[in-house]
Amino acid sequence: MGIVKIDDDLHEEVRRASTVMCRSINAQAEFWMKMGMLAEANPTLSFSEIVKMQLAAADVPPGERAAA
Repeated sequence: MGIVKIDDDLHEEVRRASTVMCRSINAQAEFWMKMGMLAEANPTLSFSEIVKMQLAAADVPPGERAAA
């Protein structure tokens, strides 16, 4: 685990989003970082396609993927 320095305005955006998404501030920031990394690695995929790909990789049954 490490410490990442981010701009105060960005931290406030993460804080607000974490409240809406029912995640901790750290979990929200980690989610955004992971999704950004995956988006850069897969530039032709949409956000929804990336989420579905990650759910499949985690062996989430197809019926439970529909919510994503």
